[in-house]
Formats: sequence, C-alpha cells, structure tokens
Amino acid sequence: MLYQLQQNASLDLGWEFYVPLFGIIVLIALAVPVWVSLGLGAVAMLVFTDILPLSLLGESLFDGIDAFALIAVPLFILTGDVLVRTGLSDKLLDIAEATTGGFRAGFGTATVLGCGFFACISGSDAAGAAAVGRMTIDRLVKQGYPKPYACALVASGACTGILIPPSIAYIIIGLVLGISASTLFIAAAVPGLLIMLSIMITNVIMNRINGYENADQGFSVRRWWAAMVAGRYALLVPIVILGGIYSGIFTPTEAAAVAVVTTIIIGLLQGTLTLADFPKMLESSAKVNGVILPIIALALPLAQTLAALQIPQGFVFAVTAAVESEIGIILLIIGILILAGCVMETTPNIVILSPILLPLAQEIGMEDVHFCILMVTALGVGFITPPLGLNLFVVSGLTGTSILKIAAKAVPYVTAMLMVVLLLAFVPALSLWAF
Repeated sequence: MLYQLQQNASLDLGWEFYVPLFGIIVLIALAVPVWVSLGLGAVAMLVFTDILPLSLLGESLFDGIDAFALIAVPLFILTGDVLVRTGLSDKLLDIAEATTGGFRAGFGTATVLGCGFFACISGSDAAGAAAVGRMTIDRLVKQGYPKPYACALVASGACTGILIPPSIAYIIIGLVLGISASTLFIAAAVPGLLIMLSIMITNVIMNRINGYENADQGFSVRRWWAAMVAGRYALLVPIVILGGIYSGIFTPTEAAAVAVVTTIIIGLLQGTLTLADFPKMLESSAKVNGVILPIIALALPLAQTLAALQIPQGFVFAVTAAVESEIGIILLIIGILILAGCVMETTPNIVILSPILLPLAQEIGMEDVHFCILMVTALGVGFITPPLGLNLFVVSGLTGTSILKIAAKAVPYVTAMLMVVLLLAFVPALSLWAF
C-alpha cells in the first residue's frame, strides 16, 4: 500500500500550489469572508496548476449544493428559530431546571441540559449559544456565577449543537464522504452525550472549588411533573425528530421538514406564532443558511482540486513515512483538527480536511464512521478556543464581556472536551456501538 502511495503521490509541488494556499490563509487572517477566500484560492489553484479545466468550476458550484441531504440544513435552522419565537425553548429550559435545579450547581447543569435539548432540534451551536444565552446568563449571574464564567458555561454547553444529533456538521461530512447522515446520527448519540456530561461534571467540580452556586431547594417531583406537563409540546419536537430518524421512519431531511411543520402548528395553536412572524423567521433563517451554503459550494471545487493534485495520497505517504506508530498518527490527526478548529469554521474544515485525513485514518484501520465522529467532535472544541471561537463571539456579543475573559474561564471545559476526544479516538466502540 505504501509503495503504491509513494509511486502515485504528488509530493513535488511548486509555487503553483503553495502561493494560492498561502493566499487563502492570508485572506482568512485578514477577516475576508471564508467563502470568498476559498473561492479565490480555488480559482487561483486551478489557473496556476491547470490540473482541471476552469470551466468545471461553475458546474461544480451548483452540483456541490444540489444534494437532497442539504435541504435539512435550512429546515433545522428554521426549526430552531421557530422554537425560540414560540417560546418552546423556554419550556425546555424549565424542564431542564426542574430536573437538575434542586441540586448543587443545579442551574448551571440545567443550562447545559437546555443546550442539549436545543441541540436536539436546531443542529446549530451558534443558534444554541444565542438562544440559551439570552435566557440563562443573567440568571446564572444572580445565582452567584461571575459573568465571564457564566458566558463560558453557555458557550461550552452550546458546543453540543454540532455534536448531538441532528447535527448540521454530520449532514455535511456525510455528504462530502458519501456516508448516510442517519448512520452518523446514530453513531453520534453516545459521543454527544459524553461531551454534554463532561461539561456538566466540569461545572460541578468548578462549583465545588469556587462555591459559585448552592441551590436553596431540593428536587421536587411535583415541580418536575408540572414542568413536564407545561412543556409537553416542546418535548414533542425532539421526540419526533430523533424518534423518526432512529426508528427509520424518516430520513434526516424528512425529519427536519416534519419538525418545522410540527413547531409551526404548535405555535399557531397556542397563539404564540402569527402569520406576521413568518417573514422575520424566514429572513433570519435565510441569513444563517446564507453563511453556510456558499462555504460548501466554494470549498468543494477546492477539495476536488486538491484531490486531483493527489494531496491526500501524498499526505498519507508523508505522515506514515515520518510517524510509524498508530497512536502517533491518531494524535497527529487530533492535533490537526484542533488547530484547524481554532482558526476556521467547521464547514470549510470538513469539506477541505475530511477527504485529506480520511485516507490517513483508513491507513491505520480506522472505520469511516469512527473517523467522522472523531473529526466533528475534535472540531467542536474550536467553538470555545481563540482566535475564532464562534461561541465565544456570540456570548460576548450578547453580554459585552471580553472574549479573552470568557476564553480564560472556558479552559476547564476545553480540557474536559479534549479528554472525551481522546477517549473517542482510542475506544472505537463508543462511536460504533450500534454497528
């Protein structure tokens, strides 16, 4: 295998490759929109290397996003927006608080659980950070949490948005690598819960050390049951989504469509949603979707160019020649993903890096599904790590708190998530439990 890679890999790359690559990095560093940076880099690389006809660029742009699975992305985004506008997200938080609020560090734990509930519906971390942050940060401060720590807790809990199914990230990586999104959703159930539990446990430990919060009332079955009854329609949405996907009744795209219809009907029947709300909801969801799809469309031609230049094969050969142990290669993959997540958004990282790193993972015997789970989880750490740290920017914008102060308080959560990433890397059964 390695001999074949050595014969085919194109390792003698010249300025035709490195100048466009360096240009992409510089443009992103200068805060040029990612889709613009990737698009210009792809065009430059195609022109300079002449590896593929430039005329294929337009066709690739449209073919790349002309996928049935991608319909789920705007639908899940719209579902999350409807959830917030109808007040159903508040009901989910009430259920979370009634479940854990009576224990020490209870409201902090409830906040993370609320993020998990929201993740089961929207599939978006930034949306979760914004929605849950608006509802909880002020209350966390009243409970005794310093504002930077409260922001870090919400930002960390919202990372479950791309880790707990249904996740937009798993839809995208499944599309790029040709793996069923339903399969990835099933595989991601346990890893997603592990990440959520690690954040909860970290918050409890930090409370023990610093004494941030101490609940003044115990757990009440009556209060819990009242919250469950009041929020029964809110609970119906994640049950419909996850139950339909896991039972095989719905594909992820169909589940997203059913979820939108379900939340809209509930909102209309309860009177919390009117026809006048629809233009604003559609506009808000379109703006978020308009950030994601251009990145996918323009990252795919770049990924195809890299494949034509045999970059994945050359990378596998170079790494396996330099690193002999499987453990070393796994740690290298994790390191690349962590660093990439710190400086670039998940979508371009998935589209560009997954075709390059998957052959390396396969070379050491890693299953495709296991690799996808590891990649998305490792990239998820990047949402609370500077300089990009999207969730940090979201909660900072909500509260006016310094990003650096929030990032400093997020260090324990970054550590906890990294421990879960290592656990998933070296215990494949956690990702392949259903297969």
